[in-house]
Amino acid sequence: QVQLVESGGGLVQAGGSLRLSCAASGRTFSSYGMAWFRQAPGKEREFVAAINWRGSSTYYANSMKGRFTISRDNAKNTVYLQMKSLKPEDTAVYYCAAGETDTNWSEVYEYDSWGQGTQVTVSS
Repeated sequence: QVQLVESGGGLVQAGGSLRLSCAASGRTFSSYGMAWFRQAPGKEREFVAAINWRGSSTYYANSMKGRFTISRDNAKNTVYLQMKSLKPEDTAVYYCAAGETDTNWSEVYEYDSWGQGTQVTVSS
């Protein structure tokens, strides 16, 4: 497992942008697939985006395509989520996750390491 710490959340107006970061500890970060999930109050955790270990393939939930971009820097043990054109419905706690997966990228059970989450609030 790796330890994950998210940062970059905050309050932003609708239409604005934020970049989330997830710093990982552990020498094997570069071997993990990484993902972002989010969870709004009273709702289930929802897949946002994922990236394979090399950064050569990315996957997005349909509602995030074109607005969110996931990337990673294996030299810095960090994965990013650039979010633009934010909407009030994007308000949630955003979680970073790591897993040795290469198939079911959108499934919570594929990831065995999770961060504590960072709050993103989008005001209308």
